[in-house]
Amino acid sequence: MMIVMKEDATEEEIGAVIEKIEHAGALAHPIKGARLTVIGAIGDVEQDVNIEGLGLEGQPGVDRVLPILKPYKLASAQIRHGERTVLDIEGRKIGGEHFALIAGPCTVESREQTLQTARVVRDAGVALLRGGAYKPRTSPYAFQGLGVEGLRLLAEAKAETGLPIVTELMDLRDLDDVLEVADVIQIGARNMANFPLLTEIGRSGRPALLKRGLSATLDELLMAAEYILKEGNPGVMLCERGIRTFETDHRRVTLDIMAVPILKELTHLPVIVDPSHAAGRRALVPALSLAAAAAGADGIIVEVHPNPDEAVCDGPQALLADTFAEYAAAVQRTAELAGKALSAA
Repeated sequence: MMIVMKEDATEEEIGAVIEKIEHAGALAHPIKGARLTVIGAIGDVEQDVNIEGLGLEGQPGVDRVLPILKPYKLASAQIRHGERTVLDIEGRKIGGEHFALIAGPCTVESREQTLQTARVVRDAGVALLRGGAYKPRTSPYAFQGLGVEGLRLLAEAKAETGLPIVTELMDLRDLDDVLEVADVIQIGARNMANFPLLTEIGRSGRPALLKRGLSATLDELLMAAEYILKEGNPGVMLCERGIRTFETDHRRVTLDIMAVPILKELTHLPVIVDPSHAAGRRALVPALSLAAAAAGADGIIVEVHPNPDEAVCDGPQALLADTFAEYAAAVQRTAELAGKALSAA
């Protein structure tokens, strides 16, 4: 259920509604907007919590009580009552009218490579630095990342450039180490349905970038986001990174550009697009990036490398550091044409 409070509802009245919801055994998720507060009341189906029988319609300060029709309650656009979630990552805003470019190496390989790339993307106006310390690979014999040493290099890059860090978490055993460095935890496509991992990230309170699984529907992506949101963590970004279709020639997967406007209808959460992993080829990344920005994406995450031919991971899809500034300027112009304000250092 969604409880819409009156504009002049007091903190005491809001608190009383929350207390009544929690006393019934349900979860209360207050969302304070610019004009009013909305409280999401989520009951446990297995425990048969009857939220409708609480009589909240007559509670002081309550304007109206509405059902949330979607199975993803907290991710639904309905619960924000027309407002969109805007994340603030150390002053970089993502969502609503704000557009953020996230860029960096696929994986941290060395100190020189990491710092050089971080400087390049910072100078081009990027909002956040991405980099993998732990890498999920199809082959168990492929490079798996530098682990804790990679995290240390990312922390050094942040100290020098001031860029917040986006890095992937794959294993709960690495959560504490990642939390020491990551400003945003990336959840890869392979872990979209790793529900224990999503739950712990939700409990951590750290913002998360949740990638769509290769064969996942949009509803399944939103239900995955719900695992994070229900733990009281509102900082979720959704990421479209391509899905498997019958088309396998000339591309790695198919980038679902239509997912951007559809997700904008379904959810209040920011929508990010990853053209690097969808394309698998550097030549396709600029066109896909411009298409994503024009479609209204709240940000783009791409891979950059000073020498892609020598990269240990995904070199063919990495943008060249030498020409990255031109790419970034083109994407930013397109985002501005789509009505977005740029978020940068």
